[in-house]
Amino acid sequence: MMKRVMLFASIVFLVSCGEKLIEQPENLIARDQMVLILKDMAIVNAAKSTNIGKLKENGIDPTTYVFDKYNVDSTRFVDSDRYYASIPLEYEGIYKEVESLLEEEKERLKELKERNDSLKLLQREEKDLLDNQDL
Repeated sequence: MMKRVMLFASIVFLVSCGEKLIEQPENLIARDQMVLILKDMAIVNAAKSTNIGKLKENGIDPTTYVFDKYNVDSTRFVDSDRYYASIPLEYEGIYKEVESLLEEEKERLKELKERNDSLKLLQREEKDLLDNQDL
């Protein structure tokens, strides 16, 4: 009997995860674009927490910047976000994709930094070599 109850509860849970709780908005942001918006929002929110002074100094509102970049307004974003959130498996997939893109970006920036550091080291060594030749 307990196995049947657990099986029934599992089936209900799985079906409810795929069920749409709210209607799709007319102006729904496409899933791929939503992923990119959320990725950029994560980046600008991280920037806000570390360099808010620079952003204010340059008159940049990070959220407005992202919305302008993707030509969406806050209402459309909220409606789309709420819709995707009403489909838990879809929403989880979106955030996993965002996380993956952020990891890729992190690795790309790490490689660029390492290349830049290597270039600086070579330039320093070249300068030292030239300075020693002058002596």
